[in-house]
Amino acid sequence: MNALVATNRNFKLAARLLGLDSKLEKSLLIPFREIKVECTIPKDDGTLASFVGFRVQHDNARGPMKGGIRYHPEVEHDEVNALAQLMTWKTAVANIPYGGAKGGIGCDPRDLSISELERLTRVFTQKIHDLIGIHADVPAPDMGTGPQTMAWMLDEYSKFHGYSPAVVTGKPIDLGGSLGRDAATGRGVLFATEALLNEHGKAISGKKIVIQGFGNVGSWAARLIHEKGGKIVAVSDITGAIKNSKGIDIPRLLNHVKENKGVKGFEGADSLDPESILVEDCDILIPAALGGIINRENANEIKAKFIIEAANHPTDPEADEILSKKGVIILPDTYANSGGVTVSYFEWVQNIQGFLWDEEKVNNELKTYMTKAFKDVKKMCQVHNCDLRMGAFTLGVNRVARATVMRGWEA
Repeated sequence: MNALVATNRNFKLAARLLGLDSKLEKSLLIPFREIKVECTIPKDDGTLASFVGFRVQHDNARGPMKGGIRYHPEVEHDEVNALAQLMTWKTAVANIPYGGAKGGIGCDPRDLSISELERLTRVFTQKIHDLIGIHADVPAPDMGTGPQTMAWMLDEYSKFHGYSPAVVTGKPIDLGGSLGRDAATGRGVLFATEALLNEHGKAISGKKIVIQGFGNVGSWAARLIHEKGGKIVAVSDITGAIKNSKGIDIPRLLNHVKENKGVKGFEGADSLDPESILVEDCDILIPAALGGIINRENANEIKAKFIIEAANHPTDPEADEILSKKGVIILPDTYANSGGVTVSYFEWVQNIQGFLWDEEKVNNELKTYMTKAFKDVKKMCQVHNCDLRMGAFTLGVNRVARATVMRGWEA
């Protein structure tokens, strides 16, 4: 199912549970602003290449809009729109003073040189610089982008507006980035998993865990879960998939990935068909890559008892229903992967204050926010007699709706 259709469906279910007025419901759904720009750059060989960039600013009732910039061949309007809306509910669930936005450029960053990526980032920033800002819209890294991308954005924005470190988050430490930001989403996944298991009288230690996606989020989640005694039995990335029923040596795997740019060929595990990783025998499945990978075709075959959504929108609504009937408990993306945006908020706060927190403070604050958010989600589950996904959606939508009404924006 299309990500936008699925997100709208979940929003409408939450709006119905909350009994929202139809006018308010409509105003919450319509994006504040949608931007589509053409980015033409000279390539290293002297030829010109054009790319389409997007920025969807969904809602700012609770504060400046916030959301990542992704560089990926499949970036298109509906996907960006859905992810912008999800950011609105995610920041509200985390209870940080932001709204939601998302952006991206339809390109394959692997096909571009560093200098081409820099030119593309700078042209994109030139096209949107007057629409983003410290108190308007604060971009961050996403798939295919990282601290270097944010450094280029910051520099280009500063040419127009003066040095403004708080205009983007996920920056290098030397340019005002936050300690702990690189690991934040993965660490948030750990804290979210601990909160869920604790609710069921369980602990991570000894649990068999499968991680689909071994990029920044998946690799940090694997490292931190491994340190807590969790047994990572299978992982995959763009190069392939591997498994070891006795548990993968994660520190060794991280060194292998650093040297070989992927998990393929790791000697401490057997190769595995990447298509089958989702249905491997495990206690906890962590999808940490692209959306829509758990669907009606594979949901019946999933053996995990818990699914922690580290990726954005990895589970289709049809799969949700199938898994629910099987008794699988899904911790939704709107809560489970909110660690990144929460530490982005901490980075923004540090930039505005001009004061750097130490890493222990960042991690302790993150745990406090993640633990409190889980309790808030559970409370909404009890109030509305719903699952965790609807608990998170009703929590987020309710907070945004209240802010909208109080500001007199309900039209």
